[in-house]
Amino acid sequence: MRLERIESFCNEFVGFVRVTMDDGTRGWGQVSTYHSDITCQVLHRQVAPWVLGRDTTDLDDLLDLVTEREHKFPGSYLRRAMAGLDTGIWDARAKAAGVPVAALIGGSAGPVRAYASSMKRDITPRQEAARMLRLADEQGFTAFKVRAGAEVGRGRDEWPGRTEEIIAAMRRALPEADLLIDANSCYAPARAIEVGHMLQDHGFCHYEEPCPYWELEQTGQVTDALQIDVTGGEQDCDLPTWARMIDMGAVDIVQPDICYLGGLSRTLRVCSMAEAAGLPVTPHCANLSLVTLFTMHLLRAIPNAGRYLEFSIEGPDYYPWQQRLFVTDPYSIENGHATVTDEPGWGVEIDPDWLARSHYQVSETA
Repeated sequence: MRLERIESFCNEFVGFVRVTMDDGTRGWGQVSTYHSDITCQVLHRQVAPWVLGRDTTDLDDLLDLVTEREHKFPGSYLRRAMAGLDTGIWDARAKAAGVPVAALIGGSAGPVRAYASSMKRDITPRQEAARMLRLADEQGFTAFKVRAGAEVGRGRDEWPGRTEEIIAAMRRALPEADLLIDANSCYAPARAIEVGHMLQDHGFCHYEEPCPYWELEQTGQVTDALQIDVTGGEQDCDLPTWARMIDMGAVDIVQPDICYLGGLSRTLRVCSMAEAAGLPVTPHCANLSLVTLFTMHLLRAIPNAGRYLEFSIEGPDYYPWQQRLFVTDPYSIENGHATVTDEPGWGVEIDPDWLARSHYQVSETA
């Protein structure tokens, strides 16, 4: 299929992308959330010129062409923009074939076990444990993630003693659950290892981004010192950095974000690197825009899928912008599982009212 048109519909927080192929097939994708209005400018100015009018059969090569032509811009915004193109093309391909995207990459429709993922640090440990218990009762979650330290906190806690308190409170409240924790690049290795031993003592199974994510050697020190699975990679959008991270054994579980990394195709490359190294993949998908749906399809297909899907539990108070994005909500949880349907493509329709309120741009062949 040859790419004829790229349309974007965005606000500051979310940007949807519609691609149209030369046979009239259309597909929906999404650039990464946050500053999506800027990302859509990058999409039209620095991605569209290199891909319009081109055949999309070899999508990996087409995405590599964009990175080569834009070699002076190797950072996150370009990859976030590429994700909109890539995920739109995958939707168009799957719709043309009449199957879910998961089926095109070797998987199928069906359930995906989810963990309840908290985004909050301003919540007390007691309140956090209580709401996780409610989610266990109401939606059947059996795995839960909370936050340690302060985000990129240079060793500080959100308030003194919070990390120690939440580790103990979660295990008391949920004695049989899988417990995960995210430090969001807070610690130097010595403190990260100290916290890691506390986590091991309380039976936590997943310790995310303990050190500044760009300091792979620091993360590797923590991984080498602990038995708990040390995880990371959500921020990384550079494939050579991914190769280095995996080759040096910096983490036990890799966590690519499909929209940060540049789309499904580039994420599949990381998954293959991880599979060759014997590492599982538990992607980052921290909101209920399309990124979580993309991740559900991925986890239904790859052979080294991790044990769960990240599933944000935050509502309108935390994410007011993620409300009423879709005609039908694709994110119901039953018995702790989300479900990939057998609808073609991503299996979702963007709400026309949301699109009507968005900022629109188009790039197309002459």
